Amino acid sequence: MIIIYHCFGGSHSSVTAAAVHLGLLGKNRIPSDEELMAIPYFDKTVNGDFGHIRFMGVDEYNNRIYVLGKKALGDRCNNTLIGIGRVLGSSEKVLPVNTMTSVNWLMKLGGFSSRRLGIVWPGRNLVSYGTRKAFFDLVNLVEITRLKSIQVEEMAI
Repeated sequence: MIIIYHCFGGSHSSVTAAAVHLGLLGKNRIPSDEELMAIPYFDKTVNGDFGHIRFMGVDEYNNRIYVLGKKALGDRCNNTLIGIGRVLGSSEKVLPVNTMTSVNWLMKLGGFSSRRLGIVWPGRNLVSYGTRKAFFDLVNLVEITRLKSIQVEEMAI
């Protein structure tokens, strides 16, 4: 199965969720700033990255985990990704996950400052703090996603 975590910029909530999914971050404690910054792509995207589906890794069930920055596409992104899977003949093998439901105002303000305005130091501190505040919401979303992926796989058998 292909699981694609997506958010506005593809730089914070989606990569954090993907890192939790892949075990790069533990799910039982809030990560430090240093641990967040060590995640591939965390607060590192540039304008050219929007719309590119980026590989993060393979989980223990052989699901391929990706992240995507979708800008203002919103939930329509889910339909687009499933539609692409359908065109390729396997829509049931694509599981898009919108992580924007876990994003708080600190993440939005920090991400905008850091990525859009280029004011990295204060923006990065805000987005890191916001991500840590939202961490257990992201963990919950990942757990729901894991259950959905198992359910879809069982239905395909």
